[in-house]
Amino acid sequence: MLDVLIVGAGISGISAACHLRSESPQASFSIIEARENPGGTWDLFRYPGIRSDSDMHTFGFNFKPWTEPKVLADGSSILNYVKEAIAEHDIEKQIQYGEKVISANFDSTSASWLVELENQAGETRQLETRLLFMCAGYYSYEAGYTPELKGLETFAGKLLHPQKWPEDLEYKDKKVAVIGSGATAMTLVPAMAGAARKVTMIQRSPTYVVPRPSIDIIAKVLNAVLPMSWAYNIVRWKNIHLGNYFYRSSRKNHQRAKEFLLKQVRKALGDGFDVDKHFTPSYNPWDQRVCVVPEGDLFAAINNGSVDVVTGDIDCIIPNGVKMDDGTQVDADILVTATGLNLQLMGGVQFSMDGEVIDFSKRLFYQGMLISGVPNLIQTFGYVNASWTLRADLNSLYVTRLVNHMKETGATRVSAELVGKDAQMEAESAFRDFQPGYMKRGMHLFPKQGDHAPWQNTQD
Repeated sequence: MLDVLIVGAGISGISAACHLRSESPQASFSIIEARENPGGTWDLFRYPGIRSDSDMHTFGFNFKPWTEPKVLADGSSILNYVKEAIAEHDIEKQIQYGEKVISANFDSTSASWLVELENQAGETRQLETRLLFMCAGYYSYEAGYTPELKGLETFAGKLLHPQKWPEDLEYKDKKVAVIGSGATAMTLVPAMAGAARKVTMIQRSPTYVVPRPSIDIIAKVLNAVLPMSWAYNIVRWKNIHLGNYFYRSSRKNHQRAKEFLLKQVRKALGDGFDVDKHFTPSYNPWDQRVCVVPEGDLFAAINNGSVDVVTGDIDCIIPNGVKMDDGTQVDADILVTATGLNLQLMGGVQFSMDGEVIDFSKRLFYQGMLISGVPNLIQTFGYVNASWTLRADLNSLYVTRLVNHMKETGATRVSAELVGKDAQMEAESAFRDFQPGYMKRGMHLFPKQGDHAPWQNTQD
């Protein structure tokens, strides 16, 4: 029997494995990864310009300094960084590729999880583990989300979603329409603009967008005079606290934050651009995530004429493009539906206890990672207002302390239980103040949160 089975070899899973290797060296563990490579998101997505949307000093692991100059790193650089962590901590042989977790049943008698795996040939096998650590992310890898668009089947050009980007796509001198206004669209549009004849970003409603330098000057100076780990930790501390300050300030004074963000957009685009229509959302900052564009590349592409922005409702898709409600027609040879992800709870695994199916929607989060009444199960779901890895590392460290404590005391079972007054708490959405489309579509599947710690899913 394993001490810990980690599901997923992306950022969260590799964080978990590296921390277990260094902090709980006596613990046996294995990693199950459905794909043939590590990296998760950074191996799956291959669209032009794929990059992080938060700085690498906080998106990087707490144990491995980010040494490249770009703070908003491209996907291949992040993937190489993950592979370096795997090699440095000697965990490659713990990763079992090409197998997917289908189901997991907790057996009360043995206080362990019996996990069913399926390989790409359809063959199944079982593993037994004391703790099950779910690091499979929050969305389905099978397909992205595409809303119902009237006439979509009539489009005569190339239709694709960024999650399934073909490696051989030729878009030089083509007219490209990208439907979407989130981080993917903000990345994809300027990246394609240099080669495509014209790129048009079609958005139903605007998103908050802020330009950010590609190079952190303070990091550059500190790297020149301090040991690598010192410089990394100082810049990481700076960015964590600046990000937290901006988030809290935004939630406290919506109007001031809104004016600050829009002032930068107006400065970048000039007086002749309709910022009110195209870059002024109807919601407050951090009701949805704020998008970051390195060096204002999206704004530069708009200014040089290689990118157009069209804002409004889509009437229908036509053979040669998109027709808007106001009659505007966007011509396109290639149509990209950068319309979001399909939220998925813990990799879509079927969970049960003693053969009885677990309904997570009727349970509460404990510290944002354990689930009330479900023994020996931990999951990582990163922050929504800061880098995912910050929480992944904290969760990983928590698990190492838990593993060590259980070994020291001989405990075989850990469970967060609602007792006394806690059992009468009013439950609410685990992400009450953060409601982008993908959350609204899928949060009914997730555990809830209570009205006080430790039953709240805090974003701090």
